[in-house]
Amino acid sequence: MMGRMTADGQHTHFAEAFTSFRIPATNRDERVDHGKSLRTDTPWESLGDWLPTPDRPDPVAIIERSHQGRLPWLMGVRIARMAASPFGFLRGTANLMAHDVAHLPATGVQTTACGDAHIGNIGFYRSPEGNQVIDLNDFDEAHTGSWEWDLRRLTASIWVLGRDNGTSEEQCADAIRACVAAYRDEVSFLSKQPLLWRAFNHLDVDALHETATEASLREEIQRAAKAARKRTSDRKLPKLAGGSTNATHIVDDPPLVTHPDEAEFEAIAIGLDAYLPTLTPQWRRIVGGYTLVDIGHKVVGVGSVGMRAWVALLVGSRPDDVLFLQLKQAQRSVLAPFVHGETAWHAHQGQRVVEYQQQLQTVSDPLLGYTTVGAHQYYVRQYRNMKGGVPLDAMTPEALVDYSGIVGHLLAKGHARTSGASIISGYLGKKDAAVEAFVRWARAYADQTEADHAQLVAAVEAGKLPYEPGV
Repeated sequence: MMGRMTADGQHTHFAEAFTSFRIPATNRDERVDHGKSLRTDTPWESLGDWLPTPDRPDPVAIIERSHQGRLPWLMGVRIARMAASPFGFLRGTANLMAHDVAHLPATGVQTTACGDAHIGNIGFYRSPEGNQVIDLNDFDEAHTGSWEWDLRRLTASIWVLGRDNGTSEEQCADAIRACVAAYRDEVSFLSKQPLLWRAFNHLDVDALHETATEASLREEIQRAAKAARKRTSDRKLPKLAGGSTNATHIVDDPPLVTHPDEAEFEAIAIGLDAYLPTLTPQWRRIVGGYTLVDIGHKVVGVGSVGMRAWVALLVGSRPDDVLFLQLKQAQRSVLAPFVHGETAWHAHQGQRVVEYQQQLQTVSDPLLGYTTVGAHQYYVRQYRNMKGGVPLDAMTPEALVDYSGIVGHLLAKGHARTSGASIISGYLGKKDAAVEAFVRWARAYADQTEADHAQLVAAVEAGKLPYEPGV
């Protein structure tokens, strides 16, 4: 699989490109110059090219393969959520897009990639200090990889979402320009800052509100942030507990909320005990003071539907002192095969998610950890942690342009905290040629996504796939 395209059209293996591109981390000028030199083998214009490989997986077939290891009785829900729109399809097919982007021109510059950096995977959450911040917030597919892979997925998702919302093609193009220019400028800025300064740099909600210039977006941020601040364990209790003020059990709401059998309940409880040592001592002591009351399986997201996602209800010394933890099944990243083939770098996929999340986020959930339950590996986090996001389904074109700049900024911040910022900055430079290349790419891949989505809808209509809408 390729990491970059040489001047004579030959493909270089991504892992080989990583090895050959390492230069002294202390000499920024050399790293910037090295980035500039990469324009020879990977011209800016080449980033705009989209051509499916001859062996590109059939969209329906790759969706069916991705169902292996998932809970079969939820596949109809997953298919319905993906078939609802091209954006829903894109959200559920990170594996297909990983194949596509891994075969396109790339510089081979190594960073920690989010792996699923679409526009919907950015949102609010609470920092360990209790502040509400916004950042990348989904790391199931995080892995060492190319910065271009993340930026490709982000820009394509913006165009697909824009079309779903009725945004014009020129407005979609403007949104991509805002995203990539913000990414370029933020990487350049951060590459000049001390590493430790980058590690502390974050965007809180107050700063986000000031950053947004479009009026409707500022209002949406205010509303969404206010709603997210109410999403804490104590406020979630009435709904999951059937309106009760006492934390006694989680109420079934099949197929979205169901309970494990007794044997599985006990296995998950043992897994929670094994999770505690993955926390720092102070948080281990705090979580260890709670008592496990109930466990339920709760369906989440689009791409994650069918993966095991347990919610554990824990109670402290009084009925209103509750804590919800989520155990979410972790599998190998969709990027991994395109970086190092069949050889696994990570013995525990939950640990991979945790470590890469902590690399990409300036501040992370202090209860983030990992465990194993039977044959399945999980990462564990707070379920209610002031989580939320800016509504996307009714975003105006002007707000989409403004917000796209914000998400480009956030992706750059994550990449710059890991590695490669000076080289990426040197490669992108200050001109707009690379920006315009990503505009071409995003439009072309939006076309591809719509065609792939149409294939999925046709398979559903032909009765080839399970389909359970309205859930």
